[in-house]
Amino acid sequence: MSASPTDRLARATVQAALSRLDSGTVVMREPGRRTRRFGPGGPDRYGRAALTAEVQVHDAGAYRQVITGSSAGLGRSYAEGRWDCDDLTAFLRLCARAVRHYDPTRNRLARTVTPATDRLRQLRRTPDPDRDRHNISAHYDLGNDFFASFLDQTMTYSSGVFESADASLEEASTEKLDRLCRLLELGPGDRVVEIGTGWVSFAAHAASRYQSHVTTTTISAEQYEWARKRVAAEGLSHRVEVLNDDYRNLSGRFDKLASVEMIEAVDWRELDTYFATCTQLLAPDGLMGLQAIVIPGNRWARAKTTRDFIKAHIFPGGCLPSIESISASISRVSDLTLIELHDYGLHYAETLRRWRANLAARRSELGALGLDERFVRLWDFYLSYCEAGFDERDISVVQCLLARPGYRPPAPFRTA
Repeated sequence: MSASPTDRLARATVQAALSRLDSGTVVMREPGRRTRRFGPGGPDRYGRAALTAEVQVHDAGAYRQVITGSSAGLGRSYAEGRWDCDDLTAFLRLCARAVRHYDPTRNRLARTVTPATDRLRQLRRTPDPDRDRHNISAHYDLGNDFFASFLDQTMTYSSGVFESADASLEEASTEKLDRLCRLLELGPGDRVVEIGTGWVSFAAHAASRYQSHVTTTTISAEQYEWARKRVAAEGLSHRVEVLNDDYRNLSGRFDKLASVEMIEAVDWRELDTYFATCTQLLAPDGLMGLQAIVIPGNRWARAKTTRDFIKAHIFPGGCLPSIESISASISRVSDLTLIELHDYGLHYAETLRRWRANLAARRSELGALGLDERFVRLWDFYLSYCEAGFDERDISVVQCLLARPGYRPPAPFRTA
């Protein structure tokens, strides 16, 4: 079937964007059309190794989906089998480089219209716990068995930290948990509150390795049941309390607070509520350990309002913060100070490579979990999309230490 005039125009637009590649090579093949090559080959201007990807287009309608839906359309068309690629992550990295040429214009436009559009978007009813539960359920309640198919034994669904290239995924997850615990100066008897339980890897680690007492909360029904059973099975019920409640309903005062890659599910309009709540839960000398996926500050205005692939297909209602937006929020509503920050962006790229390889190895078993081919392809794209983002430094992940005014570092660095 020949392409429609709309599809032909969309094809030309996509190829015009790819023609702006200044490194690497994209080879595009399409039935009945000559093979096209884009990019000069070779490494990029930062010296990163040359990337090559070969794309096989099965349906010209994919071009229209990309033009009308941007990254959301690209991911949807891949999930629907309209195109394939021999190296999906390399292709997505090259796409990121191609569209980056348009970023200055798009960022300026976003900064221009944001003051007006923000006021309109603030009219949305907020907070809405029911909406938040629905959004969280859409991702985290896909089934514990599905997540277990690609996560390591710790069931850590967040970036690991690889101390060496041959470290296992489980070792990387454990190292990440240790670094966060050390950052928080955890010790026996510490009262810790965690916002976002996940599959209880942090709470179990802090309780078993550091003898801390942890109260952890989640609004995912699947995670809540998993966490309760794991805590009981590991004999940690005397140190870990698992709640199925919205973080805004928590009360009490704690020595430490941990939140690992939960802030991404907080809408940008609710950042102030999030940090105000965290501050209220902390003792006057308390510490907050925050692990967050972040975007560059110059993309914040655009990211708040853009419905990209992640928002459209993976995390409805989510929004990646920037370091600047975090700093601005804590300045507005809390007495917290950012006193330490560690970047692990490239470690996340490696984590995602391991997850994707694990999922591919178990692909034949996913049908028994009720997951069809479209779902599997969507998640293949999702993991590659994120891996490409971290490798290209379009996004990163950080561990931040925030302190209330009464905090004093341990000797010999203690000050008056």
